[in-house]
Amino acid sequence: MFNLDLNKTKAPGKNYKWIALSNTTMGGFMAALDGSCVMIALPAIFRGIKLDPLASTSSAYVLWVLTGYTLILAVLMVTLGRIGDMFGRVRMYNLGFVIFSVASILLSLTWSTGPAGAIELIIFRGIQAVGGACLFANSAAILTDAFPSNQRGLALGINQVSFIAGGLIGIIAGGLLAEVGWRWVFRVSIPVAVAGTIWAYLALREMGVRTRTKIDWVGNVTFAAGLAMLLIGVTYGIQSHGTSAMSWNTPFVLGMLFGGAAALVFFMFVERHVEEPMFKMGLFRIRAFTAGSVAAMLFSMSSGGFQFMVSIWLQGIWLPLHGYNFEVTPFWAGIFMLPQTAGFLMMGPMSGYLSDRFGSRLFTTVGMILTAMAFGLFMLLPVNFLYWQFALVLVFMGLATGLFGSPNMSAVMNSVPPENRGAASGMRAAFFNVGQPLSNGVFFSLMTVGLSATIPAAVYAGLAQNGISPAVASQLAHMPPLGYILAALMGYNPMGNLLGSQVLSSLPAATAQQLMSRSFFPQLISGSFRHGLVMVLSFSVVVSLFAAWASWLCGKRFVYGQGLQEKTKKGPAANVTDKSV
Repeated sequence: MFNLDLNKTKAPGKNYKWIALSNTTMGGFMAALDGSCVMIALPAIFRGIKLDPLASTSSAYVLWVLTGYTLILAVLMVTLGRIGDMFGRVRMYNLGFVIFSVASILLSLTWSTGPAGAIELIIFRGIQAVGGACLFANSAAILTDAFPSNQRGLALGINQVSFIAGGLIGIIAGGLLAEVGWRWVFRVSIPVAVAGTIWAYLALREMGVRTRTKIDWVGNVTFAAGLAMLLIGVTYGIQSHGTSAMSWNTPFVLGMLFGGAAALVFFMFVERHVEEPMFKMGLFRIRAFTAGSVAAMLFSMSSGGFQFMVSIWLQGIWLPLHGYNFEVTPFWAGIFMLPQTAGFLMMGPMSGYLSDRFGSRLFTTVGMILTAMAFGLFMLLPVNFLYWQFALVLVFMGLATGLFGSPNMSAVMNSVPPENRGAASGMRAAFFNVGQPLSNGVFFSLMTVGLSATIPAAVYAGLAQNGISPAVASQLAHMPPLGYILAALMGYNPMGNLLGSQVLSSLPAATAQQLMSRSFFPQLISGSFRHGLVMVLSFSVVVSLFAAWASWLCGKRFVYGQGLQEKTKKGPAANVTDKSV
């Protein structure tokens, strides 16, 4: 009988490391392709399920389709990495491919419409995230097992480039596939997922050290519950509530935030008293691991939500001012953001290769300092910028983040014992993925605060000057800013949604045409948007500098068990043979 689990039947050959790299590269490419496809094609998807994404009852569905995947990744990453250490990293990775494939098929078959269809999408995306967590939690550990320490930076750099390339192609594919049919946005990943699954089962071998221990059920449950509650609170906190622009002070959001924090505190207590903890607390005694993981989370916090802000900037203001219809701005925003991808593609593998020779600290530290400088340069640009200036800053940011990415991962993975690589990979990935929703929460909150400070007066004056009655103008001026943000992000002209056909039909044709023109809304919000953007970018500058500091604390090149750690009088990394790890 054909046996798919070939991990024990044949020893890996001398070229196995390249097979492992190519397969994990395919996995990263697939996950990124699917994510960027969905973001660009979201308007077409919601039209396909016959649900207005800008209706007041739909904002939660939009946010969960956008952020639910990342939330589940963050919650499950550590657990699945730990299980990989226990039962085999390749086995868990292969299972991830299977789950991802099944979920992709289910997404393409979504059968309901309206809110029920949105809920099905969210559930199937959640299942897909479980598969993605299996892939991400174990891929870095598989590569670390397969490659010698002097080639790991290069391998991890190439693996990260595949993720970026998938995002790049997904942006273009999402725009094109949305025109063919929204289901094709999900179908496009099915052939890649199925081919990757078959190849993974046939080609990958277990090379890591397995540590068969008991599963820490209490730790798993408390960690998942605490982190899920915290991130749910952040997700709902940025939504409007009644007359308030945000929901941070509502009982539900406060309950989620404080309840999640309490659960995580209890989790830390549990992990110190169970025999086989899920969270390998001893790993935090290794300075390179701790500082590198914190740097990864800070990097994610500084830049995760920035992609949304740049998309809003392009889609809501710059592209319409330059003659693009709102309906096509999601696609063209992706095209105009490609210089950042190009910068990352150039620097990612190179920085990984160089960090193998010279250590990671210089590259990660300088990378985050340059990232902070890039955020500062964005603050200097006018809202209606010259594109060549904007493109140069994007390239600069891509180079800076590429300088940080693979050396950071290499530093973390090189620093841990072989038997804990799955847990370490999952823990680092969890830190990174927690930063993403936190970044979204902070960015959207700061942007909402910035818009709320100035946009009511600007909207009221602009509408009143064009014949809208004071009562209607006042009502629309005090609409929650999140509505403007989501409209711009999804390629809608917010004025049509806000005014409605009844109001527009009552106005003179010339006035209605002016209100619905490509330039009216961008000019209306540009000053308020810049105010919020400066607040967002200032936050990113500060967090990036903290990430640079954490990167410097990693120390010089350190490979567990090879005596290459930095000799310092202080710092727990000096004890590389600590058996309690």
